[in-house]
Amino acid sequence: MKIPTSLKHKPVIVSENYENIDGRNAYQTDAKGLSLGLAQWNERGKLDISAKVWRYTGEKWSRQSEELPMHRVLDLAILICRTNLYFQDAYRFPKMYDPENSLIERIGLQGDAMSVEVCKDNPMIDEDIQLFAQALSEDGEMIGERLRVLSRLLKEMGY
Repeated sequence: MKIPTSLKHKPVIVSENYENIDGRNAYQTDAKGLSLGLAQWNERGKLDISAKVWRYTGEKWSRQSEELPMHRVLDLAILICRTNLYFQDAYRFPKMYDPENSLIERIGLQGDAMSVEVCKDNPMIDEDIQLFAQALSEDGEMIGERLRVLSRLLKEMGY
């Protein structure tokens, strides 16, 4: 299915077969494509690029399609990587986290830092963190494959 080019987001680089590789939803997802392009929120004289997940309901392109600035996509990748790293050792805590210190790490970005921490405000955190860890473990092969590809590409880029 071809990603539309007549909408506000202007695709430049596309992956139009995303539905075939959308994790557990592969071949049965409404996320039909990914694109990098000119952001829909661009104002006159200002140019931003963004990443977009294109959703198709079977009849029309969905308003639930998501567009993110590229730095946010990378911030999400950083959060995913740090979370994955955390859960490699989380078994050491009886509750999979330290209730006295929920901060996992502060990662320096742009002169400040992104805080990565367990959400203690979640009233069901003790149960939810166990479910999260289980799902992360079950998806380990799929996530690991993507992380290995990301690692290879970052090395090729000189990072």
